[in-house]
Amino acid sequence: MTSQTVVLAGASGFIGTHLVRRFVQDGYRVLTIGRGSGADAGWGGDLGGVLAGADALINLAGRSVSCRYTKRTADEIFRSRTETTRALGRALAECSDPPVWLNASTGTIYRDARDRPQDEETGELGTGFSVAVARAWENELWDAPVDVRKVALRMSIVLGAGGALNPNINLARLGLGGRQGDGAQIMSWIHVEDVYRAVRHVLARDTLTGPINLATPQPVTNDTFMREVRAHLGGGVGTRIGVPLPAWSLEAGARIIRTEAELVLKSRWVEPRKLLDSGFAYLHPSIGRTLSQISERTRAGLVPVQLG
Repeated sequence: MTSQTVVLAGASGFIGTHLVRRFVQDGYRVLTIGRGSGADAGWGGDLGGVLAGADALINLAGRSVSCRYTKRTADEIFRSRTETTRALGRALAECSDPPVWLNASTGTIYRDARDRPQDEETGELGTGFSVAVARAWENELWDAPVDVRKVALRMSIVLGAGGALNPNINLARLGLGGRQGDGAQIMSWIHVEDVYRAVRHVLARDTLTGPINLATPQPVTNDTFMREVRAHLGGGVGTRIGVPLPAWSLEAGARIIRTEAELVLKSRWVEPRKLLDSGFAYLHPSIGRTLSQISERTRAGLVPVQLG
């Protein structure tokens, strides 16, 4: 039984709740920073009280990107990431013995890639709003005036019973779960349990620092991904039929459900080179077995979708 203390900021989301539960199961003391009444510290308050004596800080705070990018929502997405990261940096700078700092980031920081995978050393950063947010987010981490080991967790799409997978489950169960766009865009992904295991892996290795890609080494095309979703999670007519959704229909549909088609159409080919080179072993490396496992924990019928 370990006595280490982990501080989780932004712990109320899909990934955060899983990490809190798993850290507690593994014997860690977990403190949280958030906006809810159940958090151990709130934004704008004294963050030093929970950070003092902690062994690790994991920051997941950030507004959902599943929304239309209006001026208001774009500002909220940007500020919810940069301002919270900046606040944590200032609080850590005041700690006499600050903990290692793992900060969420995103694999979307890389360019639209169909020609080769993007690793931490040779990957090319992209352009556009999402990339600008990711770069500003990481810059707050790198520029923070505190001398600790810093890691930016460049996460791919995180799969589990809930979260980002649910919209695709609903499409499959409505018979609309065919390829999206031309279906050739690469989808890098990772199971939420492997996110937790990768975090533990990084924390245990002082040599792992800087950006680290969180993704399975077995990415798939969108066409393959949707076929596997239909097979394992479609049910009924959704298992047999997958009506393709061309780019124009995704643009129109995104306006109806108030999100952005970019979240589906961009090719995100992220290679987890640092994890692989440091010996990380995946529990859920393949999409078929992963979705089969998730299906056992997913209820029948349409499932709830969280929109920003």
